[in-house]
Amino acid sequence: MATVLIVDDEVQILRALQINLNARGYSTVTAFTGQSALEQAAQHPVDIIILDLGLPDLDGVEVIRRLRRWNKVPILVLSARHGSEDKILALDAGGDDYVTKPFGM
Repeated sequence: MATVLIVDDEVQILRALQINLNARGYSTVTAFTGQSALEQAAQHPVDIIILDLGLPDLDGVEVIRRLRRWNKVPILVLSARHGSEDKILALDAGGDDYVTKPFGM
């Protein structure tokens, strides 16, 4: 079973993703902040990370940069930021794909 780390400070989005992924057979780990995302990624081997950019403590791009120092896990950025500059920054930092909110399952 693949494990997904979901990182989002919006509880509704985090829970919706968790419920839908669990229903599809994925195991999930969650984090509400950038720092807790880094800690969870270090403690739990995950197969993919779904990462919001707008976190309360660290910007998501900084989380990507820090993760890429030691982890090659695929990172799917899920963000309300629609600007092309934000997408470029996230992908250049090491994100693998970018999906904007709102989104469909």
